[in-house]
Amino acid sequence: MQFLFTLRSRGVTDRRTLEAMERIDRSAFVRGLFADRAWEDMPLPIACGQTISQPSVVGLMTQALDVQPRDKVLEVGTGSGYQAAILSLLARRVYTVDRYRRLVAEARATFEAMGLVNIVAATSDGSFGLPEQSPFDRILVTAAAEDPPPPLLAQLRVGGIMVLPVGQSDHVQSLIRVTRHETGYHYEELREVRFVPLVEGLGQD
Repeated sequence: MQFLFTLRSRGVTDRRTLEAMERIDRSAFVRGLFADRAWEDMPLPIACGQTISQPSVVGLMTQALDVQPRDKVLEVGTGSGYQAAILSLLARRVYTVDRYRRLVAEARATFEAMGLVNIVAATSDGSFGLPEQSPFDRILVTAAAEDPPPPLLAQLRVGGIMVLPVGQSDHVQSLIRVTRHETGYHYEELREVRFVPLVEGLGQD
């Protein structure tokens, strides 16, 4: 399939990640004018001024997160729900939060229609994570902060991994992987990316 060939050519080589992305139909998460472009490797606009990330970036972030079958995962930035749906095939449970109620409601409806029962979607200020459900084995952030938010670092289990873009929204951002150890955090830069900024507070929609 051309979709998987494109993912592999852009560095997504992990078998479980590729299998999950093959099973989740991206077109279920893209509505309106851009629905016929769902299988192209490009970001597309969604409601509330947000975007659905290009599949190769979703794949690279998922691969870097190295999700294991027993993991509890937090995703900050539900957006369309596409990334959470892929994570749900790899993890035991996925908690996903977004500041826009409309996006959470639409994503939740899509999850239900697809029979994805291990995702909990909530409207929340993602920069504070979900302390009542912490610690998490994996945390994925799909919006760019200037630095990894301290509340998210605190909610990562020892041995856990967080993947997120860092940098200012109008400059080049870096995708980084943070691994928590007993004595602190290890930071690894993966590649340059562009994401919408991580904004505190709830959205109006």
